[in-house]
Amino acid sequence: MEQNFSIKQWSEDDKPREKLMLKGKAVLSDAELIAILIGSGSRNESAVSLSKRVLASVDHNLNALGKVSLQQLMSFKGIGEAKAVTIAAALELGRRRRAEDVVDLQKITSSKAVFEIMQPIIGELPHEEFWVLYLNNSNKVIYKAQLSKGGITGTVVDIRLLFKTALEKGATSIILAHNHPSGKLMASDADKDITKKLKFAGDQLDIKVLDHVIITENGYWSFQDEGIF
Repeated sequence: MEQNFSIKQWSEDDKPREKLMLKGKAVLSDAELIAILIGSGSRNESAVSLSKRVLASVDHNLNALGKVSLQQLMSFKGIGEAKAVTIAAALELGRRRRAEDVVDLQKITSSKAVFEIMQPIIGELPHEEFWVLYLNNSNKVIYKAQLSKGGITGTVVDIRLLFKTALEKGATSIILAHNHPSGKLMASDADKDITKKLKFAGDQLDIKVLDHVIITENGYWSFQDEGIF
């Protein structure tokens, strides 16, 4: 019969914390990294074993784990509020780090580049958000900002605020982006209407609207690629 032990009872080579210090973080499994976060399991289960059960519940998919609620995490014996919050915070930091790393792209050359920047930020949200990428004359992103946040059915865009920010940042062009929580990769009539209005307003101010990209968790749809511009 297999017996579970707490981390303190493991050999030095098997302890996740010590293993990280001796061999580096890259050699640790996802379960071992989560075990470090939660610190300890229960009387009858090690932290690593508990972490493996948590991962198994989401098919070992860290993106899926990032969407799990605190209540769902706390349903596992051995994970209380503090441990659930620690796991959620760590996964959120990972998501933000990924977003910041992608923003370092030097130049926007395609709709795919827009997707790579925006998907970590809005691709998995349960509600709709409208964002703007502000670019210089070399098509480099100099600023990005959320313009509005709405319910799952849509959001409202403030045209004046958008171009006020563009003028303040010295942007010569902009790219629009918003998410479809439904996963539907198609522009609605409302999407087309707001894009037309923004493009017209940009033309008056000599600030080009280069594209409008609709983002979902696994894909994107571009006005430019579809030849609508």
